[in-house]
Amino acid sequence: MSMQGADSGPPTGGRLVGGMQKVIPSPRQPLPAATTEQSPGPAGTTQKPTRASAKHAAIPGRGNSRLYAIDGLRLLAALFVAFHHYAGTARVNAPDNAIWGRSVSEIMPNWFRFSAYGWIGVEIFFVISGFVICMSCWGRTPRQFFTSRVIRLYPAYWFGIVFTSAALIAMPGVWERGRAREVLLNFTMLQSGSRVGNVDGVYWTLWSEMRFYLLFMVLVVTGLTYRKVVVFCCVWGAASMLAPAAGFAPATLIINPEGSWYFIAGLALYLMHRFGQDLLLWGILGLSWMMGQLEIGHRIDHIEHVSSWRGSVLIFTVFLLFMVGVALGYTDRIRWKWLVTAGAMTYPFYLMHYFVGTTIINRLRDTMDARLLVLSVIAGFLVLSWLVHKYVEAPLARLMKRGLDTSFARLRNASSTP
Repeated sequence: MSMQGADSGPPTGGRLVGGMQKVIPSPRQPLPAATTEQSPGPAGTTQKPTRASAKHAAIPGRGNSRLYAIDGLRLLAALFVAFHHYAGTARVNAPDNAIWGRSVSEIMPNWFRFSAYGWIGVEIFFVISGFVICMSCWGRTPRQFFTSRVIRLYPAYWFGIVFTSAALIAMPGVWERGRAREVLLNFTMLQSGSRVGNVDGVYWTLWSEMRFYLLFMVLVVTGLTYRKVVVFCCVWGAASMLAPAAGFAPATLIINPEGSWYFIAGLALYLMHRFGQDLLLWGILGLSWMMGQLEIGHRIDHIEHVSSWRGSVLIFTVFLLFMVGVALGYTDRIRWKWLVTAGAMTYPFYLMHYFVGTTIINRLRDTMDARLLVLSVIAGFLVLSWLVHKYVEAPLARLMKRGLDTSFARLRNASSTP
């Protein structure tokens, strides 16, 4: 989940690669064409950039500044998902459901019609994740990529597991609590691969994100360039169509065809942002939209059952068009500092809001107006998310980064010792 997020802007400053004194140019300086397609010439010289390399050189000023609009989109997507879970799922609309006691479409029909489309926030998260992961990893080493993902994903996630488990023990009756062995395995974030249930239902998206990171790590190891990312998008897209058709389960598991096209759309949008638009990138984005709308239809038919295909595709299309505007720089004037905080709160909010929030609604549903209750629960989780980010996530991430940096330095030194 870009919900898990990368920063909306890459770090600055030169870096050491593999322990050797090779410094990657700071993203604050326009990268020359040689960083994308140019190859070295005879000793001490460099070949002149080809027309293709000049065309695909990074656009000065692109890819090097924080995109505040994406921070805002993250929070909006998380809120959209929360409204769906509280007032728009087939579960809460069932008669005698454990959360509201009766169909939510009877309690607040207008809110139900709006919230029924909130599940699309997850697809929005995946597109944003493809965009910001590519942005934040450009010029990074595999070690830096690994460290950044670990310290970004795990601190808030670990707190979310403890928080949700404790809440379900204190307030039983709405959701079934997992066994201790299953809860412990959840701390690895690998429970889906072991066929173990999630402590909170929203954790299923982390499994899609993890598979994306593993695939993208292969690209990071070789060094990101325009050409390599385009080829990666094309190969991943082809595999997403062929593996399920061939019935090859291991490949399908790794390739993740249910989510791949959303991540591919995000990657293509970032290439537009960094290098400018061209027909090939528009083709990748268009194909991602076509495959995405098909996947949206499948999810409506087999999982959600509460929203129409036309309305869902319309929302997804408007979002993609807005992301095109972000990629092409039309939102660069949006620089509201509070959006940075909003983006930072998104991941803890997403992790904590579902099981505990619906359990709170169950306990308080007869004490106030249903709409006020939903808004109050969301507001409470926003405050809690800010506190978790400030006092749990950020400090623990700093400690983990220092520990991982020390561990990798020790590993590098050990490997160089005869």
